[in-house]
Amino acid sequence: MHVFNPIDPTFITLFDSFSWQKYSLMIMLGLLTAILLGIREGNKLGISTDHILDGVLIIVPLSIVGTRLWYVLFEWGNSYWPYFQTYGFVDGIINVFNIRDGGLAIHGGFITAFVSAYFYTKKRGINIFSVFDIMAPGFLIAQAFGRWGNFFNQEAHGGIIGGTTDGAPALSLDEQREFLSGTLKLPDFITNQMLIEIEPGDPGYLVEDMFGEMVRVNYYHPTFFYESMWNVVGFIIMLILRRTKILTRGDLLPVYLIWYSVGRYFIEGMRTDSLYIGDTNIRTAQVISLVMIAGGIALLALTRTIWPQKKYYEVLAEVAEQNAEQNEVEGV
Repeated sequence: MHVFNPIDPTFITLFDSFSWQKYSLMIMLGLLTAILLGIREGNKLGISTDHILDGVLIIVPLSIVGTRLWYVLFEWGNSYWPYFQTYGFVDGIINVFNIRDGGLAIHGGFITAFVSAYFYTKKRGINIFSVFDIMAPGFLIAQAFGRWGNFFNQEAHGGIIGGTTDGAPALSLDEQREFLSGTLKLPDFITNQMLIEIEPGDPGYLVEDMFGEMVRVNYYHPTFFYESMWNVVGFIIMLILRRTKILTRGDLLPVYLIWYSVGRYFIEGMRTDSLYIGDTNIRTAQVISLVMIAGGIALLALTRTIWPQKKYYEVLAEVAEQNAEQNEVEGV
């Protein structure tokens, strides 16, 4: 039995005037997790909690602006310029910064965050590569949380399970569901949420919703889940790497650039809501992913030649020794 009954995307509503969406809840949980883990590892690298929190208060708001402006940039001709033309300058500006209806692109946030971190660390005299080493795992785990916000909104999904043949779904609804619950072994709450009202132009099957109304639907690929799991695996790999003797300070940023971008490149090809470059069929995220992979490889080479860095375990040992000496002086 297939019943269209998506999960309520609202986490809590207060006084009928304020609502907190599960999308923003997941982003905040991801951000909080990244900050707490960053403080823990940052202290081991000799970066104080105060410096980290000050950086968060500067970098996070700028990154949110960056994610929005990146989205607006690539949707300008499709959505935002026509809005300016129809409703005028003031309403157009308000619309640009109206994120309640969605429209955030992680690559814009990533670029803004790391550029902001560069200037912040330069001003505070903190080693930028050590900061990159605490930011990179935080980015991955925060993005893993954030994708579950997409889940609650039934967005960032892929195409119809099985695709289409001659303008009709290639698989029945039962077969589509079996792929998710049987082949991928996904729990029912994910499978049920992947029963989505059809995209414009897609064929679909008529089912009843929870109110008895007929809705045309299909099961779609949970690309949010694919990317979230890819990020979790990458995060675990980073945690393992930084306790080995093979890692050089600063390496976790190129590891992030390469790992995340490889997964994003292939997963992006499955999505139905990609941003495109102009009127082309070139997906922006795939181009940026290739650039990030190349950048990661280049950075690995630079930290071993032009900007040579200590081994990660050596930095940890030096900071631990300094802390021990300081505690001895203070009589702790």
